[in-house]
Amino acid sequence: MKNRLTLYLLLFPLILHAQILKKPIPDKLVVLTFDDAPASQYSVVAPLLQEYDFGGTFFVCEFQPNYADSALYMNWRQIQELDRVGFEVANHTHTHANVSKLSQAEFNKQLSYIEDKCDSLGITKPTNFAYPGYGLNSQALEFLEAKDYVFARAGGSRAYDPLSDHPYLIPSWATDETNKAEILNAFDQAKDGKIVILTIHGVPDIEHPWVNTPPELFKEYLEYLKVNEFTVISMKELEEYIDVDEAKRLLKPDFSKKLSN
Repeated sequence: MKNRLTLYLLLFPLILHAQILKKPIPDKLVVLTFDDAPASQYSVVAPLLQEYDFGGTFFVCEFQPNYADSALYMNWRQIQELDRVGFEVANHTHTHANVSKLSQAEFNKQLSYIEDKCDSLGITKPTNFAYPGYGLNSQALEFLEAKDYVFARAGGSRAYDPLSDHPYLIPSWATDETNKAEILNAFDQAKDGKIVILTIHGVPDIEHPWVNTPPELFKEYLEYLKVNEFTVISMKELEEYIDVDEAKRLLKPDFSKKLSN
């Protein structure tokens, strides 16, 4: 019996690898995600991503009451254009709500608003989610499962390990104008089966300067990724590598890990 247990413990990492991964995670795999739908994501970010031939995921919401000011936020026609040219449009709730404080009915209403907006404009239905303000709890994960979401992104300033991180607790680094060295060091962690994911807000971010990424710094990151031959994809494209159903079945959500930035 002891020998069997020892053998199982030795083989368990291989079992996880075989069941969760559809194919090996390559070194230098990076996912770029963009939160809150500030106007600069349409005018600055999207053109630069196209110039570098990089993928990206835009987690959209409608900040109240300023969303109607097109000088601050993308409008839905611009979001529609992001989808049309091949970027992923994903869900960040209607009003940037702290989902850890919502009932299931309230959470569903927040998600459904974005889903319905997308449906009305022919935008691909969102299947991925990012927690506004990194507010989350175990109940929020249950609500996402009930709505058939695939991945959910949090914070934590660490690399994503598909063999240990639950698909609804994907960690990321957040960029701002002060942490260039941290972000460049983070890119080095995209190896040995781990994936680096960035949370980026406005480029620049006029209304929320504490998460501002200057355009020249953002372009410097893109140039670094291109010159050093990184693969830069959307969150949706992670499904090419990860069997999400198996990951959800085999991995228990671990709330002891850092999940906010």
